[in-house]
Amino acid sequence: MPRPSRPSSGLHSSWQGKAVTRVARAALALRRGEPVTIEGIAVLAVETAPDHRLLKLKGARLVLTHARAKTLKIRLYTPDVVALALEGRLASRTLRAVADPTADLSEPLKGPFEALRETLPAAYRAGVKLAKLAGLLPAIVVTKAKAEGLSAKEILDYEDLAPASLAIVTRARVPLEGAEDTELIAFRSADAGPEHYAILIGHPPRNKPVLMRLHSECFTGDLLSSLRCDCGTQLRGAIETISKAGGGVLLYLAQEGRGIGLINKLRAYRLQDQGFDTLEANTRLGFQIDERLYGVAARMLELLGYNAVKLMTNNPLKVEALKAAGIEVAKRVPHKFPSNVHNRSYLATKKTKAGHWL
Repeated sequence: MPRPSRPSSGLHSSWQGKAVTRVARAALALRRGEPVTIEGIAVLAVETAPDHRLLKLKGARLVLTHARAKTLKIRLYTPDVVALALEGRLASRTLRAVADPTADLSEPLKGPFEALRETLPAAYRAGVKLAKLAGLLPAIVVTKAKAEGLSAKEILDYEDLAPASLAIVTRARVPLEGAEDTELIAFRSADAGPEHYAILIGHPPRNKPVLMRLHSECFTGDLLSSLRCDCGTQLRGAIETISKAGGGVLLYLAQEGRGIGLINKLRAYRLQDQGFDTLEANTRLGFQIDERLYGVAARMLELLGYNAVKLMTNNPLKVEALKAAGIEVAKRVPHKFPSNVHNRSYLATKKTKAGHWL
């Protein structure tokens, strides 16, 4: 589980901020289809790599996560990621068809693939992580570079470094329907990524566990009232429950789709329409079942002055993750709502496969 980094002072704090900024800039470069150098390895994201850059590569390799490799029936000889030697002229469409499972039905003839058995540089794993941080499919093309570039450790330690730079930017009173005594508090980190928010209802004391809901943003459920999930119902239900209880806090985290981002969540929906459940869809895309960074939540609570919570959740992972991040979970408060015809299977999968208390 990710642990919250504690803010430090002096040179160490300055180094952390600079490292987070370097990683953020590198993630943006991948989104633009530009190469990033990590410890002498040039990295391009498969999803955004243009043909004119791919055609110039020599001795290139395709790097995939174990999750995606298993779907493609590739034997795993190396930890964390697998690498495939690429020969001939590289075309972006061909590589994306290998990386993107939503193309498996339209382009089913792939492989056979033989993974390299040699020890892989840490830059390979770091490059895949950087693609995830960029909100892209976790697949990269690598080749040797002349420059040294970023440190792999900076990227791999990102989830410890980024929460440490989180700070409160501003706060304002925002009366809500059913919870008029509410304050909205905005948080931003040094990576210039999306902001996180706390919805503080009432004036809960800091000397005892605060009633708290940890809610990951869901554009489709929260804003559009999608029936494919229960997120919107949980969000509005949590605000109502906290208000009736006399106060508490809801942390609204910018970690859509259990941390894979909205675009990849829509890809997961396409896979669900093909018959895969919500967890299978994530792993077929090359992600873990849950890619969220819970150290962010711990840091937000620290900045708000709380170190113990009564957590409103049905997810055992959230309980364990907050404990691992240094937050005392004094009590778990059940937080569930009736299903509908569109999300019944989704909720059943969370219960049977992820162990949710539903």
